[in-house]
Amino acid sequence: MEALMLEGLAEEDRRRILSAARRRSYSRGEVLFHEGDAGTTLHILMRGHVAVRASTPSGDVVTLSVVGPGDIFGELALVRPRHERTATVVALESVETATLDQQAFDRLRHEHPAVDHFLVTLLARRVARLSAHLVEALHVPAEQRVLRRLLALVALYQDGPLPVAVPLTQEDLASMAGTSRPTTNRVLRQMEELKALQLTRGRIEVLDLAPLRRHAGLSPR
Repeated sequence: MEALMLEGLAEEDRRRILSAARRRSYSRGEVLFHEGDAGTTLHILMRGHVAVRASTPSGDVVTLSVVGPGDIFGELALVRPRHERTATVVALESVETATLDQQAFDRLRHEHPAVDHFLVTLLARRVARLSAHLVEALHVPAEQRVLRRLLALVALYQDGPLPVAVPLTQEDLASMAGTSRPTTNRVLRQMEELKALQLTRGRIEVLDLAPLRRHAGLSPR
């Protein structure tokens, strides 16, 4: 597949980026890079899903987000000299990425200005996404945040009709929503009573989106 986050580029420029990249494969549970590592490459996720995790001041590890096919991560390695990774990225299943190091990307930027614009667009999208999450964290109740993060995960994993299995723990979902595990469990149990989902060990099986969207404060589709 061609990475969705390269969609703003002309076909020729997309091919240039992908042809300059190196393919890498990772097995389930394998770490693509650790928090604190020297950042040297950008990753384009071609297949599979990865979790982005970071350490808290108290020493806990929290899941910040889950990334799916077509997305890009590690881009700060291309714009900040001596950059240290700010999070650990772990393969949630068999994963394949296309990696681009700073030297190769700088060469592409110099030879093809559209590639430079792509990087600016990528960073702008990242800032917009972080800003939206900050507003949500400050002004949306925890219960709704849990369901909104779950709905985002469903969109990431769904490739056909319901049900959709989201292979993450309640602890993962709680940290992504910025709330506690007891709050997350209570919200999910309520949705389970409404037959919107089913909880099993290590995953959440979503059966009906309408109740989730309604209780998340989102308009029905």
